[in-house]
Amino acid sequence: MENKNISIAANILYNSRLRLKKIFDLPKYCKPQNTEEAYAIQNSLVKKYLSADKKTFVIGKKIGCTNKAAQEQINISSPFYGNIFSTYSSKNNCSIKSELFFKPFIEPEFSFKMKKTLDADKAPYTSNQIYDAIDTIIPSIEIVDSRYQDWTTVGINSLIADNGANAYWIYGSEKKNIDQFDLFDHSVSLYINNTLISEGNASNVLNNPLNALSWLVNTMTHHGKSLSINSYVSTGTCTPAIPVNKGDKINVDFGTLGKVNFNLV
Repeated sequence: MENKNISIAANILYNSRLRLKKIFDLPKYCKPQNTEEAYAIQNSLVKKYLSADKKTFVIGKKIGCTNKAAQEQINISSPFYGNIFSTYSSKNNCSIKSELFFKPFIEPEFSFKMKKTLDADKAPYTSNQIYDAIDTIIPSIEIVDSRYQDWTTVGINSLIADNGANAYWIYGSEKKNIDQFDLFDHSVSLYINNTLISEGNASNVLNNPLNALSWLVNTMTHHGKSLSINSYVSTGTCTPAIPVNKGDKINVDFGTLGKVNFNLV
């Protein structure tokens, strides 16, 4: 795909989010036909966010569709990644304005913070090397909100181009002792307005969220990208994506890892 068409696609997606005007899909001449084109558009889109607001920067990565239920929801069969922005993230116990979104869905996710940079030129990395590079484990919620009218039909490449449908990231308290948590079997309960809506488990995330992190690191290095020190990584939802509405009070209980809650106002 020509650079001008990559830029056009990124502009369309950027303006869709900023103006809250959905699109059916990208035009044929700038619709990505493979993951290489999709990530090229995503990279261009990220540059637009960063250049538009000097206070905005990338704080980490989100991984999408590491959960079979989530894959079935949007009719794809493999994970993808996007970026988490500083201006679209908040600490636990916050209120978030509903007018920032089209039709938001929430996803309870195990997140990690890295204490080492994993350089692309030193790849591939073993699971032990990646584990040793983790600083903290964090309970979190990702808000996903596609810019497409029907995100179940546009395909994985269009979703990648749209920064993996990322909209917001809410994070709880960080914990250092990762080995205290059995990530092959760690339950998560999602409540909306004090009603239990869904239950999930860390095992739903590629059998273990650490597997998702390993997938991300080595996929990024294949693309020539490094995962930097102090980056956050949200590893994918433990439950199906759950729709939320203005006025909802969301609380996700990660058991011994802690709770994450916010109000959609």
